Amino acid sequence: AASDPLVIPLSFTRNFGKEPALFAGLDHATGDAVIPIDVDLQDPIEVIPHLIEKWQAGADMVLAKRSDRSTDGRMKRKTAEWFYKLHNKISNPKIEENVGDFRLMSREVVENIKQMPERNLFMKGVLSWVGGNTDVVEYARAERVAGDSKFNGWKLWNLALEGITSFSTFPLRIWTYIGLAVAGVAFLYGAWMIFDTLAFGNAVRGYPSLLVSILFLGGVQLIGIGVLGEYIGRIYMETKSRPRYIIKRKK
Repeated sequence: AASDPLVIPLSFTRNFGKEPALFAGLDHATGDAVIPIDVDLQDPIEVIPHLIEKWQAGADMVLAKRSDRSTDGRMKRKTAEWFYKLHNKISNPKIEENVGDFRLMSREVVENIKQMPERNLFMKGVLSWVGGNTDVVEYARAERVAGDSKFNGWKLWNLALEGITSFSTFPLRIWTYIGLAVAGVAFLYGAWMIFDTLAFGNAVRGYPSLLVSILFLGGVQLIGIGVLGEYIGRIYMETKSRPRYIIKRKK
């Protein structure tokens, strides 16, 4: 890298995460087209000429789509499938299934992405949001030949939360409907207790029903507060306007 003027290594002061690192690459890339690719090279570089061909034919963004996920475990395949279905159901814009960061972007697309000021980044959503003429190239991903992925289940869960909360307010809106449903059930239950007492003379069941109601409503409220907290936390982080990353040195 030191001897090749076309290679520009970027070194951060610490690990800022995958999404800020990808954004840093886009910030410093200078070509007419940009192709991010993971360093483990599970995504084959042999696909790159096909991406360039689609770009030269007029596409602003060319997605490299995995034709299957046979190299992933069964649990990862299912959770990825569930995430894509949920995200595309409640979020806008939709993201292409089985497409990662490996893609080609024109200079115009890159410049549009660089204008986006948010610090909480979900790059799959950002790359879909900018739009443009999009094409797809399918490929088969190779098995990992060495090492293990550092992207564990917890990190994938947090990435999924980032994706949904960055591009959808549905998790907030749904609590309005849950509140209406709980209020409706409470009203019907209260009406039934009054009817049961007046019509049949049955005593109102006190402590057990009261305890269950309190625990149920308390649980619903805590879940709702947690969802609200996710959004407030992201707003809080955005208001700090910290840089996405800090470059230690650039050669």
